[in-house]
Amino acid sequence: MSLNPSPEETPGLRRRFIVASLIIVGIFAVFALRLWFLQILNEEHYRNLSERNRIRYVAIDAPRGAIFDRHGSLLVDNRPAFTVSALRQEISDRQELFTKLSTLLDVDVSDLELRWKEGQGLPRYRPLPLLEDVGREAMEKVQENSVDLHGILVEVKPFRAYPHGDMAAHLFGYLGEITQHELQSEAFGSDYRSGDFVGKRGLEKLFERYLRGFEGERRVEVDVKGRELRILKTQDPKPGNKVFLTLKRDLQEAAETALGEEAGAVVVLDVKTGEVLVMVSRPSFNPAIFARGISGKEWIELLQNSRHPLQDKSIQGQYPPGSTFKIVTALAALKSGVASASTTVDCQGFMPLGNRDFRCWKKGGHGRTDLKKALKESCDVWFYKVSLDLGIDRIADMARSLGLGRSLGFPLEGEKSGLIPDRQWKKKRYGARWYDGETVIASIGQGYVLTTPLQLAVMTAAVANGGTVLRPQVVNRVEDLDGNVLEQMVPEVINEAKLSSADLQVVRRGIEAVVNEPGGTAWSSRLEAVKIAGKTGTSQVVKLKDKDDRTPKAEIAYRFRDHALFVGYAPADNPQIALAVVVEHGGSGSGAAAPVAKQIFARYFGAPLDKEAPISVDSVILPVAGDVPPDQQSPQGGAEGD
Repeated sequence: MSLNPSPEETPGLRRRFIVASLIIVGIFAVFALRLWFLQILNEEHYRNLSERNRIRYVAIDAPRGAIFDRHGSLLVDNRPAFTVSALRQEISDRQELFTKLSTLLDVDVSDLELRWKEGQGLPRYRPLPLLEDVGREAMEKVQENSVDLHGILVEVKPFRAYPHGDMAAHLFGYLGEITQHELQSEAFGSDYRSGDFVGKRGLEKLFERYLRGFEGERRVEVDVKGRELRILKTQDPKPGNKVFLTLKRDLQEAAETALGEEAGAVVVLDVKTGEVLVMVSRPSFNPAIFARGISGKEWIELLQNSRHPLQDKSIQGQYPPGSTFKIVTALAALKSGVASASTTVDCQGFMPLGNRDFRCWKKGGHGRTDLKKALKESCDVWFYKVSLDLGIDRIADMARSLGLGRSLGFPLEGEKSGLIPDRQWKKKRYGARWYDGETVIASIGQGYVLTTPLQLAVMTAAVANGGTVLRPQVVNRVEDLDGNVLEQMVPEVINEAKLSSADLQVVRRGIEAVVNEPGGTAWSSRLEAVKIAGKTGTSQVVKLKDKDDRTPKAEIAYRFRDHALFVGYAPADNPQIALAVVVEHGGSGSGAAAPVAKQIFARYFGAPLDKEAPISVDSVILPVAGDVPPDQQSPQGGAEGD
């Protein structure tokens, strides 16, 4: 047998060689096809995947638009704040990471887990905020230990800032995280995502579309451990637009200071335009806690506070107007011809009607009283007797013509309409007829009558300007960043009360005497430099039994004390501004509300305050009204001397 066989002698070996060669060629062909598929067909896809492994996309929140007063004084702004966030796609062991972060920053792991759970609605590529508005020391600790905190970064975000604390907080409103329901509603467009903060109340909500900006983006190159190497590209965010209010900052501050810690409200209007110069509601709240994310404990405390700090009392508080309503009754009586300036009533301290005595606040009576004296000294009996001839329907018509008993169309949510009763209303509401006794107490702003501080200010402005009821406006204009006006306020007339100049003059003389003549109920709140016209009022909250006719205010439980009111305008001979002041459970209009108004007028006109101190509300003595039907909380007589 030959040691070197020829191919003809080994046909099987040749076939095996060919098969092996074909297999090798096939394998290389598959590799080539795969390489072609990866590098040619799917080149863009795999480049993106590669980029994502080394490039981080970080959204840059846009600052919300600033809010200014009428003169450009900054009211609401933004401030930079540090936020510790998690990049979920880069975190492999959450428990270990949270344990390190908890030890480093002295926070509970449970709090971090809660934020992680709450943030699951966020797109996974967006950083999930774990700790917001942390201090510089915490920020530095995180950055110094970034190697051991893979997936954690510190962001600088704009947070709402309130340079004047809780001033006008109800007007500004507050922010909150957007809900799933809001995301699905038509009110919010596709630009909103889970985790965004939006306006929830007040102007923040009303002007959300103007105040919200457009977020930017930063592309950052990172190493395998997530450490930032360099910024590749930055797209700057676009801040929101600027909103200019009709408020006058220094006057708002003066009103807030004057009201102090009392609960209540103050509204000041320009009598010619309806612009809101002041809008105060106390007690207030700190809107900054909403900007950073209010805790459950803080929210419960606000909700359970018996003085209702979340309620905007200027538009949501409904109070019996007390003797401030005598302006309405007087105008109705004059217009109908039931009474004139010279109509005189002999006030003996009460008026009998049926089997009851309807008492005046002044137990001994005012004696012979005409309309001017009735307004000046707030004689209840004059209005009792005139109202019986006038009737509730004509009183109600006048009240409604001056803006009471209906919504004024104020732009903020929650405005109450108050209540102006008449015969038809009672028949519809209770299925009962109207009684003369109800007319009597309604004529002095008690019984069923309810008004808001804003309505009282609008009514007073109408009396001051000749009968034009103007819609109250709080926003002057909206501007973009280049100063282009996007929206501009214009005065809007709601109604013309059609008051004769003669009737107005009679009432104006009476309310000027309230402040500027001895014996007037607001005599102690006069200003020498500016002549004020006004009317005090006191509305009884509940009938107190088993008390003397003169009960020291300090002996009455706070929740049972009378509300104190004052409405007025100045200068009396050429009105510029009108106001309404309500002090909840303040005791008396002359002792609690009128001094607040005095300070506001003094600030607006730059008038010096007299050295004479205002009456202390704690020393006011309150006469108790006569018997009241058990189904009514309002008295059958004036609560006191207003």
